[in-house]
Amino acid sequence: MEERRSIKGRSQNIILEDREKISVSGVEHVHSFDENTVILETIRGVLTIRGSELDMNKLNLEDGNVVVKGTVDSMVYTDKDSLGSKGVGFLGKMFK
Repeated sequence: MEERRSIKGRSQNIILEDREKISVSGVEHVHSFDENTVILETIRGVLTIRGSELDMNKLNLEDGNVVVKGTVDSMVYTDKDSLGSKGVGFLGKMFK
């Protein structure tokens, strides 16, 4: 629990450039992604990015940075509790 409190003290930034490139900092897990939807668990909640031809261009979970290219149609935050299986991110599924 102490780790979660210190993480909440960090900032999160989202930079959207021309609806074609989105840079997100403060990312803890990538829960799923495909060409239409990217679901990221961030320090501020779960961020769902919807669009078309989405491609994860940069992924660095050590620094908490993700860059997605494609056409961004929407970005929505939800609570972390809405995901169900906590702690099983994209990378956790890959390395089972």
